[in-house]
Amino acid sequence: MGMKSKVALGAVVGIVVIGAVSANAGDSSGGSGDKGSSASADRAGGSSDSGKGKKSDAEEVAEKKVAFEGDGDFEVGSDVKPGTYRTTGNTDGMCYWERAKDSSGELDSLLANDNVTGTGYVTVKATDKLFSSSDCNDWEAVDEKAKGTPASKMSGDAGMLRVGVDIAPGTYKSNGNADDACYWERSKNADHSIDSIIANNNVTGTAVVTISASDAYFKTSGCQDWKKSA
Repeated sequence: MGMKSKVALGAVVGIVVIGAVSANAGDSSGGSGDKGSSASADRAGGSSDSGKGKKSDAEEVAEKKVAFEGDGDFEVGSDVKPGTYRTTGNTDGMCYWERAKDSSGELDSLLANDNVTGTGYVTVKATDKLFSSSDCNDWEAVDEKAKGTPASKMSGDAGMLRVGVDIAPGTYKSNGNADDACYWERSKNADHSIDSIIANNNVTGTAVVTISASDAYFKTSGCQDWKKSA
């Protein structure tokens, strides 16, 4: 697009959109105040063993970690394969990505976008034509079947977390939020469409939200830290 506004067009700050789920268990960094949603895509990638002996699990993980860089335009199918991807450790609110149905650069080609602080997930679909990313940390492919050790607390600026992998289901509380700046969102996928949203809210004061085991993601930005209360 000729100009990258760095503003996600999904769910906007200050507006409560019914129906979004995103969970981000991770890194604490300053909130961007953007309330867009993000999608994740899995990149098939694998390097072949050239007969120099079997690689250790750690070596294989290191090899597969980076799927593509955090800056650039990537053609879906050739530069990036459909799947779910994640970027982590974004601290300045300048990480911006978008999915597009063509490379015209026109507004009508935009399918979804987001500004990311902390962690972001996005699913790139086979029908997408272009994935663009700027000022983000490198993207890594996400194994949809991978299991983690879910946390029972998260930074208020963690970003987007996978439920059951990054963050455990349950009821969470965030105290002392000011000026309606705290935004949370429960999502059913990482497509970042309005249909992805299960529920969301902007909160002043104490925020309480129950993350269901059937939710796919939980997103938080501009909030005080969350702790599991039940």
